[in-house]
Amino acid sequence: MAKARAKSGNGPRGGNNGKPLGPTASTAPTAASASTPDERVPLAPGVKYRRILLKLSGEALMGTTGYGIDPATLSQIADELIDVHSLGVEIALVLGGGNIFRGVAGGARGMDRAHADYMGMLATVINSLALQDALESRGSHTRVLSAIEMERIAEPYIRRRAIRHLEKGRLVIFAAGTGNPFFTTDTAASLRAMEIGAEIVMKATRVDGVYDRDPHKFKDARMFRRLSYLDVLNRNLGVMDSTAISLCRDNSLPILVFNMTKPGNIRRVVLGEPLGTLVLDERREPRTTVDSRV
Repeated sequence: MAKARAKSGNGPRGGNNGKPLGPTASTAPTAASASTPDERVPLAPGVKYRRILLKLSGEALMGTTGYGIDPATLSQIADELIDVHSLGVEIALVLGGGNIFRGVAGGARGMDRAHADYMGMLATVINSLALQDALESRGSHTRVLSAIEMERIAEPYIRRRAIRHLEKGRLVIFAAGTGNPFFTTDTAASLRAMEIGAEIVMKATRVDGVYDRDPHKFKDARMFRRLSYLDVLNRNLGVMDSTAISLCRDNSLPILVFNMTKPGNIRRVVLGEPLGTLVLDERREPRTTVDSRV
């Protein structure tokens, strides 16, 4: 009988007279794991977008140098991102790698295009780690998610994990493009924006918006304030590559092209100031944030 009683007290349901055990130190939910989208930082007054995807070219990190990463430019970008993030805006980023290696250029010089594109993806990882360091040195919580697994330096890209990081107030940097050759970082930006439910893709450039011709070469170049996706494709305006534009068009995801070389422009854009060129489908309402509760 004694053995039987001992056995009944240590069955599959544990002790405590056969009742399920309550939360323990290892199973009780923590404040971080129990957070929900409803507990996110409230938006500051006047903020137009809750979740954005910012596309930065690799050249944007060069500053006045001709190659690589300019520390002063990197610091300026990090300061602006933290300032916008403090408004309650959830920020995801995609960086290009043209300041180090551009896959298309490598292919044009005779290198196998797929091989060159993989090298370009590694360049985007370098840029992502540099920006992560600049952000975290200022106290910001940041995660780099790579489309190519390299677990020692970055997390693998998992959609639900990326969304959760954003909900917890972390800046998320998507590295290595889509992880596939023959796709640009513009396409990666459009794809990731749709996957995380971003309200808009913001492409930072060195000019004020989209022009009918190169404003650096033609003084009479005219800037557009609003364009449709078809206008961009039919006029070959070079806002983003055609695959990226088509993805945004199919999912009614707006694109804003603006000048990031002017300090404070990211803040002005999220506060709704009419800067740059807005590309959207004039026949449909712009995309709104989806409920990303996971």
